[in-house]
Amino acid sequence: MSMRKMKVFATQFRMAEKFTIESPDVTYNKDYIEAVYPYQTTHVYEEDGSVKVKPCSTKFTFRTERKVPKLGVMLVGWGGNNGTTVTAAVLANQLGLSWMTKTGEKVANYYGSLFQASTVCLGTGPAGDVYVPFKDLLPTVNPNDIVFDGWDISSMNLADAMGRAQVLDWQLQEQLKPHMKKFHPRPSVYIPEFIAANQEDRADNLIQGSKKEQVEQIRKDIGDFKAKSGVSKVIVLWTANTERFCDVIPGVNDTAENLMKTIECGREISPSSMFAVASILEGCAYINGSPQNTFVPGVVDLAIKHKVFIAGDDFKSGQTKIKSVLVDFLVSAGLKTVSIVSYNHLGNNDGKNLSAPEQFRSKEISKSNVVDDMVQSNPILYKPSEKPDHCVVIKYVPYVGDSKRAMDEYTSEIMMGGTNTIVLHNTCEDSLLASPLILDLVILTELCQRITFKTELDPEFQTFHSVLSILSYLCKAPLVPDGSPVINSLFRQRTCIENILRACLALPPQNHMFLEHKMQRSFVTTQMPAHSAVQSIPHKTVKLNNILHKNYILNGHTNGYAN
Repeated sequence: MSMRKMKVFATQFRMAEKFTIESPDVTYNKDYIEAVYPYQTTHVYEEDGSVKVKPCSTKFTFRTERKVPKLGVMLVGWGGNNGTTVTAAVLANQLGLSWMTKTGEKVANYYGSLFQASTVCLGTGPAGDVYVPFKDLLPTVNPNDIVFDGWDISSMNLADAMGRAQVLDWQLQEQLKPHMKKFHPRPSVYIPEFIAANQEDRADNLIQGSKKEQVEQIRKDIGDFKAKSGVSKVIVLWTANTERFCDVIPGVNDTAENLMKTIECGREISPSSMFAVASILEGCAYINGSPQNTFVPGVVDLAIKHKVFIAGDDFKSGQTKIKSVLVDFLVSAGLKTVSIVSYNHLGNNDGKNLSAPEQFRSKEISKSNVVDDMVQSNPILYKPSEKPDHCVVIKYVPYVGDSKRAMDEYTSEIMMGGTNTIVLHNTCEDSLLASPLILDLVILTELCQRITFKTELDPEFQTFHSVLSILSYLCKAPLVPDGSPVINSLFRQRTCIENILRACLALPPQNHMFLEHKMQRSFVTTQMPAHSAVQSIPHKTVKLNNILHKNYILNGHTNGYAN
């Protein structure tokens, strides 16, 4: 390779990543980042009547493709509140829009997105912890580059559907209308017994024919979108109505083979499962953003056989996210939570559909199981099979629209027979919280499609399991591989994502021990290496805006620093 080509190659490397890892365990080449990583675990077992604890280490090699593809996202329920809001948000960010409200000017952003609006600690510099945007750990899709398409049982164009949703400020909608009115949802599958009867007046845009013909049409739609849009990869995401639960019946939906026969014969299968089957057969990852049991055993079996990612269930955006934090805190603090009562009322179409008992039951199940792993983690407080009383109520109040109200009461037993009660009121704009989750779900799924790994015993690299449980942080009822533990604790879920991405760079997990700051004689120095891109900074004598390169963010605490 000539010197000129080597310089161009090196420049491309610097443009692709915001930082590089200086380690013999990390290799950068034209196509991959390859990292050797010691995965540390602890095995606990009983032997001769005593408990033994054995630290274990497994050598992994991670390989991450550096080239980020042009991503297409097809939304089922594109004309709904979430579908119109996420499409409008990406358009507004692409166009750099701003608009006036009664509180002043607002500018398009991606607040609420794990990848776009949160940070991770890269390491420690001379002035403290160094934080980088989550999206910069590895090469990821820019949401501004995502191409949207999708299906809806309503034929309304997305500009009118956006107005119907009443989520975005009117001045912003006026700027977006010329762009949004160009989008028309493709006809979708409508099986009345799976959603509330009150949705019938929307259903004017339907795929006709038998179930087999409908699945074939969905597959044709995916192929048509991919060909016309020029995207190199498609992910399909369900953000349509909550369906009733589907019975798991041997011979009908318990295996991939039986499920395909069910479709062939026109027996019972939910629309969401039909979209899942079509997506899997087209090699497209499928994500379920609603609480119903889309992933019956036959769908999971089909995904595994075709080595296609599936993930779900149900966006974790508001009340449940808080619950997964608060109960984790209470139980970890040694407080025995004995009663959780959650009340919601909302007025959007999701609330209207959930006013039907069978659809509400799907939501109730996904909301109720969120504390199970945290309770089971503390046998001091809870006996086997003991759980807190947990009641979930959802009411439809049209006036409040997309501005959902959630009220929660947590009662815990404390020391010496006392009780502690925490009451919360949470007003959350439902679709504005769900939309960034949609972006995170598809961006993380796409990234996982570019990550492979192997241990020393593996003859070749493998991918993640088809049931992509790394997405649990974003889902109320995480789908996990058979036999895997279900983790609902929000911090553990986030730490899982962060540490897997760190492993792809051969970086150790964040342990928060800070031993170097808890010693009389520290083993580290604040002096930076001479070749570092970060300037050496005298301790406690810096201005925040001069600490590091603009791509990095530092801890905001300034106690002890001079201006």
